[in-house]
Amino acid sequence: MNTNEKTKDSSLAKAKEETTTIKLGLDVHAAQITVCRQEEGLGPQPAQKMSWEKALKWIREQAEGERKVFSCYEAGPCGYGLHRILEAMGVSNIVVAPQRWDEGNQRVKTDKRDARQLVDRLDRYLRGNRKVFAVVRVPSEEQEQRRCVVRQRGAALKERNRCVVRGHGMMLAQGVRAPSGWWKPACWIEFAPKLPPWLHEQITLWQQKAVSFEKEVVALEKKVSLQSAGKALPKGLGSLTASLLGAEILDWNRFKNRRQVASYTGLCPSEYSSGERRRQGAITKHGNPRIRHHLVEAVWRLEVWQPDYPPIKKLLAAKGPRTRKRAAVAVARRLAIDLWRVETGQCSAQKLGLQLMPAAKA
Repeated sequence: MNTNEKTKDSSLAKAKEETTTIKLGLDVHAAQITVCRQEEGLGPQPAQKMSWEKALKWIREQAEGERKVFSCYEAGPCGYGLHRILEAMGVSNIVVAPQRWDEGNQRVKTDKRDARQLVDRLDRYLRGNRKVFAVVRVPSEEQEQRRCVVRQRGAALKERNRCVVRGHGMMLAQGVRAPSGWWKPACWIEFAPKLPPWLHEQITLWQQKAVSFEKEVVALEKKVSLQSAGKALPKGLGSLTASLLGAEILDWNRFKNRRQVASYTGLCPSEYSSGERRRQGAITKHGNPRIRHHLVEAVWRLEVWQPDYPPIKKLLAAKGPRTRKRAAVAVARRLAIDLWRVETGQCSAQKLGLQLMPAAKA
């Protein structure tokens, strides 16, 4: 082989190397990232544990030249900051829903195994198998900020309820039956003197914490409600619930059909079918639990404010607590689909039987 042929082969090999597709499975933790690398047509390489700084530098080197780099990691406490950094590097990153990766049920879980499983699933996903994992929609920075306020309000509400329950339980253990709303300032002034001095001292701590969290909840609810200002909302839904749903959904256009909407709410019945036998059970509870809670809560208000809404008529006709709960779940599922139709402009609220309130002022 002459010198020209060797130079030509070397150039072709270099060009091939530069256009190689690289896949990275990332097991992300607060202090380290475990990376498993796989090149096109080859098996996964041994996983490596790196610090964040070293891992990001190494990934940046992988993305140099004409190489195409794909990566994925599980959604978790580290958020979407890593996703945005990777996208800025030119890496096509996917955030996936957490799941159990031990398909063989070997009962062995390590960071390196998880990284290897992630890169293996990523390889199958890029080859066209879209069922290997569930892709999480990454919000924009503005959407994430709005959702952060919404979830902060939910956390404050949860803490307030925890303080109320702790105080109530402590009094009940001493044979004291506290009235509903015992922690609210007006009721507390009348109720507190009736407690024994030692119990009064302890319950005061929980009462003060509950009042403090209540102030936070009220302040955050005002901020959240402003997110739906200027929109005409179905009567009974309320600006607060509309904002809560909007912050969690992010973008109604993300759904291609009504089945995807229903699936995301987790309000679809589970199914155990084989052969000619078909059996449906309790709801799957798959998807976003916060949306499910807000929808069911809204249904009970619509029962009062929108009795002519077609799904609500079925709820009103249902008899018995169990039957009514099942009907409420079905109405919540239908409500989510109808809201999707309205928000995406497929149908007007009037055609769906929903009465709208005048748009709230900002």
